[in-house]
Amino acid sequence: MLNKKAISNKEALLRAMQLCSVKENCKHDIKEKLLQWGLIETDIEIIISKLVKNDFINEKRYAKFYVRDKYRFNKWGRIKIKYQLIQKHIPEELILSAYNEIDEKEYNKILVNELSKKLKTLKSNNKYDAKVKLVRYAVSKGFESELILKTIENIIKI
Repeated sequence: MLNKKAISNKEALLRAMQLCSVKENCKHDIKEKLLQWGLIETDIEIIISKLVKNDFINEKRYAKFYVRDKYRFNKWGRIKIKYQLIQKHIPEELILSAYNEIDEKEYNKILVNELSKKLKTLKSNNKYDAKVKLVRYAVSKGFESELILKTIENIIKI
């Protein structure tokens, strides 16, 4: 079995800079890449600090774009978005700050549209079964329970 030689710190920094210039990345994502490339922890910290210093990595900016993209394109709710950002070790204050980017009308409209589309595909015998299935679906997308229930009440007219 061949051992893959780790890349040099300089090459790793250049590759990481290119990755960060193509799309937003957080420290966690870049650390994972650097580990895959065979770098050691101390070198990784040095490279990440250089990337942060030169604004290739900006976790506030990352959180802002992540929140916007996930609710608009993936149709995720706040709970799922927050959980995913926590998995990426984004500080809670940055997550809460990024939530300010969410347009409430658009967010509610996304939930209404998602639940309406789902309702059309449901095969249920009664309104109660439909409601349970819609709640389960919306919770899996990460929307807040209170908002889900209120939206379902408006859609199904129970």
